Amino acid sequence: MSYVIDRRLNGKNKSMVNRQRFLRRYRDHIKKAVEDAVGKRSITDMEHGEQISIPGRDIDEPVLHHGRGGRQTAVHPGNREFTAGERIPRPEGGGSGQGQGQASNSGEGMDEFVFQITQAEFLEFMFEDLELPNLVKRHITGADTFKTVRAGISSEGNPSRINIVRTLRSAHARRIALSGSSRTRLRAACSELEQLQAQQPPDQAAIRELEQEISRLKSRIQRVPYLDTFDLRYNLLTRQPNPSSKAVMFCLMDVSGSMTQATKDIAKRFFILLYLFLRRSYERIEVVFIRHHTSAREVDENEFFYSRETGGTIVSSALNLMQDIMAERYPVSEWNIYAAQASDGDNWNDDSPVCREILVRKIMPFVQYFAYVEITPREHQALWHEYEQVQQAFPEHFAQQQIVSAADIYPVFHELFQRRMA
Repeated sequence: MSYVIDRRLNGKNKSMVNRQRFLRRYRDHIKKAVEDAVGKRSITDMEHGEQISIPGRDIDEPVLHHGRGGRQTAVHPGNREFTAGERIPRPEGGGSGQGQGQASNSGEGMDEFVFQITQAEFLEFMFEDLELPNLVKRHITGADTFKTVRAGISSEGNPSRINIVRTLRSAHARRIALSGSSRTRLRAACSELEQLQAQQPPDQAAIRELEQEISRLKSRIQRVPYLDTFDLRYNLLTRQPNPSSKAVMFCLMDVSGSMTQATKDIAKRFFILLYLFLRRSYERIEVVFIRHHTSAREVDENEFFYSRETGGTIVSSALNLMQDIMAERYPVSEWNIYAAQASDGDNWNDDSPVCREILVRKIMPFVQYFAYVEITPREHQALWHEYEQVQQAFPEHFAQQQIVSAADIYPVFHELFQRRMA
């Protein structure tokens, strides 16, 4: 019997290559299951994995095995009734089964293959066609990831990185430096010896003295080692940081009295989904949370989602605070700025034109993208119509969508942040 042993180096997760191949093959099934899960789950549960079911008839994996040649007989371990060589009589009364119930005379069953995808795989399928649009790398910074590059020659290093040519060159130079004077004197002594041997009669005492000198010089030259540890040269490798762009995302949410608890919950879910998306897509990104009613405050993530503070509605307070924070902490020359605003559309009528002016003059010229979601089943009010003018002025950098129920969160999010074709 032959055995096939797979010795490919796949690290600790030896089946990772096969798993990735499986996910690519059944991408359509998995993508549909993920979309169904998005519609059924709460947004706060998006960071968990999912159980995927694939019909058994759609799975056709090739199997490599050796055929069983000839006639095979076997008695399995634990069998107490039969021994090897016995003939087993055919059962009487046909092969009727022992199961309960009646068999069906129509239709067919279908087994399903069920497997679990991880959190990372779930988010990969969920966000694979989403991105922050118009991302421009304006400032290079950070050192989160590295790549290994050649950085010359070093006298110390790993034996596997030894540079043979430079090592032999160094050894040759060392031998020349250490034995150069001895080789010069050796050549002079050999020449003098030839002259003495050519003389008649030869001076035997001088010849013996020169021969001893030549022998001593040759011995001295031979004592110089061919290769020394001082000669070793290694290829030097260094870790070079990969640059990354800096980006900041402003999250603005209305918490006024007109925002009911259900509306606030939808807004919270939208921002939670946005937060997950940003943290997954960009490792070096800052998020600024701004809550507003009649006044606006910058808060942390926990207070942004769970504080119970309420009041009237002045949307321009949040926009002014955002513009102040941009000017103070995030210069346009160094940062890519994005913003998302959630509101029910209620605002003081005199304040809506102010919001449009702030956006057009102080914010939109400096941001990459601004997304506005209005969470209401009612007709649009003054704020929406003022924002329509902003969208006409900045069609590539401003977008607005309406959310009526929690089921609209993901479709609207997908529409706002879908990948733009270049």
